[in-house]
Amino acid sequence: MPPSRLDGLYRSLLLTKFFCKGWGKPENLQRLFEVRKIISNRESCSQLVPSNYPVEITKEEKTSECRILEGKFVSPFSLYLPGLVPEESQEAHFQVILPHKWTDRFKPMCIHLAGTGDHYYWKRRTLAAKPLLKEGNIGTIILENPFYGVRKPKDQKRSSLHNVSDIFVMGGCLVLECLVLLHWCERNGYGPLGITGLSMGGHMASAAATNWHKPLVLVPCLSWSTASAVFTQGVMTQSVNWDILETQYFADGNYRERLAKMVTIVDDAFLAGQRFVKHFNESIKELQKDIKDTREFQTKKDIFGVDRTNTLNLSPALLEKLLSRDRGRLTTQEVNELNEKIKEAQQRYRLKSNPMPEDAKINRIRELPKTNDLAAALQILSIANGLTIYEPPSTGSVITSALYGGTTKLMSYIMPSSGDSTTQELNGESTELDTSGKKAWWENEALQFMRGVMDECTHLKNFSVPYDTSLIIAVCAKDDAYVPREDCTSLEEIWPGAEVRYLDAGHVSAYVLHQKLFRSCIIEAFERAKKLYAPSFDSSNRLSSSEEC
Repeated sequence: MPPSRLDGLYRSLLLTKFFCKGWGKPENLQRLFEVRKIISNRESCSQLVPSNYPVEITKEEKTSECRILEGKFVSPFSLYLPGLVPEESQEAHFQVILPHKWTDRFKPMCIHLAGTGDHYYWKRRTLAAKPLLKEGNIGTIILENPFYGVRKPKDQKRSSLHNVSDIFVMGGCLVLECLVLLHWCERNGYGPLGITGLSMGGHMASAAATNWHKPLVLVPCLSWSTASAVFTQGVMTQSVNWDILETQYFADGNYRERLAKMVTIVDDAFLAGQRFVKHFNESIKELQKDIKDTREFQTKKDIFGVDRTNTLNLSPALLEKLLSRDRGRLTTQEVNELNEKIKEAQQRYRLKSNPMPEDAKINRIRELPKTNDLAAALQILSIANGLTIYEPPSTGSVITSALYGGTTKLMSYIMPSSGDSTTQELNGESTELDTSGKKAWWENEALQFMRGVMDECTHLKNFSVPYDTSLIIAVCAKDDAYVPREDCTSLEEIWPGAEVRYLDAGHVSAYVLHQKLFRSCIIEAFERAKKLYAPSFDSSNRLSSSEEC
């Protein structure tokens, strides 16, 4: 089904812009990539948070409906990575919603993590915590996100994270802070335990749940297996300051030369295989046509492009680089030379009399946008020679060569879509032309780097599988335009045994209309845990000797 139009409209009305200061310092990103390997492994991560980690209860209040506790502790992440967590975010704050009296021998407790823009406690307390207490006798811990509410840096406006690295700092903090709270719950005799969240909170809950060494209820709502699609394909893309990211990416060679080699896009090979199987018959038919087109292309003499004939008059060093596997890594000086040569070639090509009789081709070339990037030059090449060109990406690197903007028809059946295409009538034949060339190749490279860093730090394939996947119920919206799922590995494949349920709704409409359904899934998952692990929870409650609250 098509993405929800309401999601797109709602996002367009919001003023929040993300990553207005760029990627974050290269050295900080490198430290985050390295620590991700530790906190994504359950065995190594468990060593970072001792079971007796100090937690201070600062306030207790009784209302007619419930007991409310407030507490705080130092975020372990700030101790292991000093200098990365803002001063305001270094202390974790939380609120606990408890019944006046538990109705049976169980004391279920669920941690609720915040979605994008969910500052302070009141929203989760009103929509989830108090209703869960009434409907399922489930207690709630509401953890304030780093960078949000009382933990928001003074110079940050609303929810606008300054750097891409900030979202990874937020995630790292929440993973370790959830471990602190789970240990605190065990010390106080609560159980079964669980974690949930909506949207970004759902994904953070998924990452945090992978590191607990015992059965844990997990109900991620309106999230999926990675955050990369959210920022490169979904409506949130509109809120990313791409101008800053592209400029910074090419101005500092550390991003391209060092950091790009440390990250990998997780789903590329997986999706290529999926698409090949799905379109196998079409692929075989097109393979023969592509071979024929390639042979015809190689016999042509009047070719405008990057090849050994060097019709662009490039310097020898740049020509060799473009023809090598390293063509995606150009210096600023090389980019300027390339743009200038293409501009000159475009002018020559358009002004001289063209011996080709196909008037339609000439007219089509003249209609192209007068830009100076290589993608536009290759569009001219494609139209002039009646074909499109595909250059496969370098294996194991997120820096794919965007120099060749088009694809053969065969590859369009196999590769994930990277741009729009349009069908033009050319000499009486219907020809599909790739219009993704309108996007500069350096924009595509920055986009690919974003996919890589997001997958590196957020893709659930890079994390341990939760202890018991039968206690997982994920709730997704079929028409979610915020969290695209098509080009990502499914949760069922990453976590065999997990259950995924789908709503006939978009992201915004699901959040507004289906809060009760989210709560019912949480209650159901806790009932499963009670039946499966009742003896262990009873034992845990009896062993708790010193109640802190």
